[in-house]
Amino acid sequence: MKRFFHGKSVRHSGVGRFFAGLLLLVPLTGCRPTAPVQIYGQAQGTYYSVQYYDHVQRQPRNLRPQIDSLLAAFDQSASLWVDSSRLRRLNAGLTDSLDDVLLFLLDNSLRLTDYTDGAFDPRVGRLVQTWGFSFKQRQTPDSRTLDTLLRAARGTVGHSGHRYHRQHDDTELDFNAIAQGYASDLVGQLLERYGIRDYLVDIGGEVVAHGTKADGQPWRVGIERPAADSLSTPAVMTAITLRDASVVTSGSYRKYYERDGMRFSHTIDPATGRPVQHTLLSASVVESESWLADAMATAYMVMGLDSARAFIASHPGGPGTEAVYFIYDDHGTLKTYATPAFEELIIK
Repeated sequence: MKRFFHGKSVRHSGVGRFFAGLLLLVPLTGCRPTAPVQIYGQAQGTYYSVQYYDHVQRQPRNLRPQIDSLLAAFDQSASLWVDSSRLRRLNAGLTDSLDDVLLFLLDNSLRLTDYTDGAFDPRVGRLVQTWGFSFKQRQTPDSRTLDTLLRAARGTVGHSGHRYHRQHDDTELDFNAIAQGYASDLVGQLLERYGIRDYLVDIGGEVVAHGTKADGQPWRVGIERPAADSLSTPAVMTAITLRDASVVTSGSYRKYYERDGMRFSHTIDPATGRPVQHTLLSASVVESESWLADAMATAYMVMGLDSARAFIASHPGGPGTEAVYFIYDDHGTLKTYATPAFEELIIK
């Protein structure tokens, strides 16, 4: 996969994510001649899992302290759930709160907003909060409130160096659809600084796979079958091989709420200001970098099946269009669509 967007790739000793990511990707394990180091933990309101082979030292190193430090530092930059985070301060009007992590997320988010014709947009912060998918109390906005929220979501934002500026004071940024993927990338970069080349990183379903398992075989990752509800036991719909790439799935069936017999998805359409309602249940994207796969999977969930397929057809070779897998509801029956590049990854 190619690198399409550019920005300063931050390489801290610490960085993660604030948003409870969807459990949509389940690593599949097989026989290994040599067992990897396995680290599991909680971060950003979800789980993380890291597996790696340490060929540098005779005694494999436990890098959990470094990983935990990285994820904690990332939350202090980009979390909406940490009151003192730089992002929360930025949204509160402290315009000098941009650090390198937020600069990377902001610059690439705005590029993706243009690229996807607004399907991906980081300015939906207040909309997400109002509909109850953030840290504020849930409500159903009336038309007047919705107009006000859309005005905020369409205001111009940017920066001069590390100083942020916005057209409207009530515009708030939300990087939930890109930050967790970026955190997975950064954990991978951390491992590589220690000379580790064979690893699998999974933060709440944002997966980065590099190198191979001990037997030389690529990593295997399962993509979840859309569940009936948020409490259903995860089951694998299909499995793929993954090497030197990332895969992220975004879906509508794990994070939602119901009111008056209607289900409201956590995916907000920036064009309407409302939760999406269509037949696309999940979108999986394989890319060279997890932040890009994360963002494009969300963009497809905003577009819906027909528009997403049209976008792929009109952007051949573009970011996030080569290896894509959709699961959708066809009058009560689960059906799938896969691009040729994704088909090649499926384990038959």
